[in-house]
Amino acid sequence: MTRITYCGITTDYYSYTVTSAEMFTMTFSTKLIKLSSIALVGLGLSAWLAIGAVSEHASGYVEPSATPLPAASDNYVGSETCGACHETQLKMFEGTKHGKLHGVESWKGKVVGCEACHGPGKEHVDSSGDKTKIISFKRMDSKAASETCLGCHAGKETHNNFRRGEHWRNNVGCTECHSPHGPEPPNFRSSSITFPANVAHQKPGQATHAMLRSNEPQLCMSCHTETKAQFSKPFHHKVLEGTMTCSDCHNPHGGFEQKQAKLAVGADVACIKCHSNKQGPFVFEHAPLKVEGCSACHTPHGSANPKMLKRSSVRQLCLECHSSITEQLAPDVPSFHNQTVLRYQNCTICHSAIHGSNSSSTFFR
Repeated sequence: MTRITYCGITTDYYSYTVTSAEMFTMTFSTKLIKLSSIALVGLGLSAWLAIGAVSEHASGYVEPSATPLPAASDNYVGSETCGACHETQLKMFEGTKHGKLHGVESWKGKVVGCEACHGPGKEHVDSSGDKTKIISFKRMDSKAASETCLGCHAGKETHNNFRRGEHWRNNVGCTECHSPHGPEPPNFRSSSITFPANVAHQKPGQATHAMLRSNEPQLCMSCHTETKAQFSKPFHHKVLEGTMTCSDCHNPHGGFEQKQAKLAVGADVACIKCHSNKQGPFVFEHAPLKVEGCSACHTPHGSANPKMLKRSSVRQLCLECHSSITEQLAPDVPSFHNQTVLRYQNCTICHSAIHGSNSSSTFFR
């Protein structure tokens, strides 16, 4: 850690890390300033540090500092006292990852039981259970409840972008998907949604491990009902069959991309994880793939068309961009491109390497 002086101004100590997600994180005292490593190189490390030294509102995102767990005090009565009235909830809680934190050395001496989230319980107990004397998540909006969770979880790589995601913007908070007390009761809303029998076992223990209210995809589709309908189309990714999960392609904890997709600049990371032969780089790149990604031609959840294409025929799909090839007087266009010859109505008869080619600029092979 080092102290920076710039234009006579001395900042707090700072440290930095570069994560696997290529996010550069700099800590000024308790403030986290983040910028993509690509952008950081473009700006120049020294210049960016200087700007950051003058103002924490420099380019990048200022992450609200996490609120540390309080140390035990006379205002905290302990989980055993809570269990005198909330016996069922306490038993469930003790079996969760949250409930076992007291055995972790780094957490000893901190409040890691009921009051870590619900606040000091002394007034609540002394008032014979007055509900206004304790923090109740049922009376909080989703963002306020999530801020309580982020008090511990904001520093984790998987949660750093939660406030940037569509879940956050649409008031879907942590407790919409996670059950902090343990397994969800049987009457959870997703139980009314039917799936093939093997789906419930696609990830054994998933709900328990992540403290989810239900396994995927039931959990996701309890809200995303339109997406569930798309998976019922003839050609679809095998999510309902249990081969894939929603989180294989989407980051439920947020991100910069639309639909919280696991994407990166210039490539569809979520897609090429399985379809690696379409990744490239190629000597001759197909521009739509590099600019718009796989979804330029394919529907990711399901389609009535083979290969999950957006249009019923390859020709119709290609003509969305290449409409000029059907014009009789178009320059440098062979006559058989006029689509009157049945053999050549499917563009991929000749242009077979439509994802990119290392030998043909016209994607012949």
